[in-house]
Amino acid sequence: MAHAPANGTLFLVVGPSGAGKDTLIDGARAALADHPGYRFARRTITRPADAGGEAHRAATPAAFEAMTAAEAFALAWGAHDLRYGIPHAELAPRNEGVHVIANVSRGILDAARATLQPVRVVSVIVPPAVLRARLLARGRETEADVERRLARAAALEVAGPDVRPVVNDRSVAEGVALFLDAIGAGAP
Repeated sequence: MAHAPANGTLFLVVGPSGAGKDTLIDGARAALADHPGYRFARRTITRPADAGGEAHRAATPAAFEAMTAAEAFALAWGAHDLRYGIPHAELAPRNEGVHVIANVSRGILDAARATLQPVRVVSVIVPPAVLRARLLARGRETEADVERRLARAAALEVAGPDVRPVVNDRSVAEGVALFLDAIGAGAP
């Protein structure tokens, strides 16, 4: 009698803006491109597809609300005047034992932990001085906005036995290696 594969782990990647989550996720995606045991969830976001940043499914606010009402999302949240969702279909590979990596908000961790086990949290962190320098270098926000982001980052601690911290204050290659180790896909 064949046994069904165990559910794959859902790796929830969290961290403040400027911590380098997208860079680490992109690096891991490239490193695992030929690995059938890992998949990267594509988010649905209420911003245009050509807005830059990550490849996502664009949705109007009305379409997003309709999807929410239809219970299309395993996880959904709002941040910075946008709505984000991880559709159930993006997590379906877990049923075949595939691990799924998703970039999410720290605010939805409790809901994910309660309903989507097995879950592990990859908390991308950087020292405050490094985070400040990165945010200022992007040039997207005023210095006052950057200070507010830093205060928010300091106030939102991620804790628990399922948390794997990744201190991303080194080179991209070193950060990606730490990220891969955190999801169990590091070099042997």
